Amino acid sequence: MAETRPRGRPRAFHDKTEQNTVQSLDRALTILQVLAQSDGRTLSELAQEAGHAPATVYRVLTTYQAHGFVELDPAAQRWHVGAGAFRTGSAFLRRTALVERARGAMQDVMRSSGETANLGIEDRGEVLFLTQVETQEAIRAFFPPGTRSPMHVSGIGKALLAYMDSGVLVTLAKDGLTPFTPQSMTEIGPLEADLHRTRERGYAIDNEERTEGMRCIAAPIFNAHGEPVAGLSISGPVFRLTLERAAEMGALVKDAAARVTEATGGRGRE
Repeated sequence: MAETRPRGRPRAFHDKTEQNTVQSLDRALTILQVLAQSDGRTLSELAQEAGHAPATVYRVLTTYQAHGFVELDPAAQRWHVGAGAFRTGSAFLRRTALVERARGAMQDVMRSSGETANLGIEDRGEVLFLTQVETQEAIRAFFPPGTRSPMHVSGIGKALLAYMDSGVLVTLAKDGLTPFTPQSMTEIGPLEADLHRTRERGYAIDNEERTEGMRCIAAPIFNAHGEPVAGLSISGPVFRLTLERAAEMGALVKDAAARVTEATGGRGRE
């Protein structure tokens, strides 16, 4: 019986990453990723951070600029990610109705709680924030789309981990759990206990574990198989989002996440 060739691959394809990587494209994407993690960089700064010669980086940037993927501020001589990159990246969100279906619930929970509402998914062992509904309060949390956070110090991350296979947590902890504040849990035992409490009450709390002075309450969104596929949270300063309000705010977030679960054809877990 002839071997079946995976669709979407050429006949000459061999499953070896080194042989099938386009080196120039890999270099160009690295430069774009470095630029996306900043508020703008000069050519020399970008070359240093990306680890490539300025001339090479400049050629990549001018190519991106022609397609609208980057923009140059002539006065400051700083490069920024452009609208073309946003349009291309937005195709990821069109793969699912999750963001569209979650928007109404997020707006409602923002109005009811007075705090910023966030939507995120697990991606390569981290939380990837997809969208946000901001409160109008002067002091507020800010997670623009594309922001990433380690799962063990994120409300959404812990809401997802609580319902994932235990092996996921073991894998995350293999190289150590990085501390970000004195409140960060860096040992698997305390984190497992916290995830158990999350399952009991139905929502997770990031108690200044990622950023001092900020607190987050999150609940999971499930697919049709009862698997956690996303999380919905509210985030705000600790002087507003107090622990005394946790049960009240947790109920709001749970209800909003349950609405999104139902709207996307999922089924919740007890």
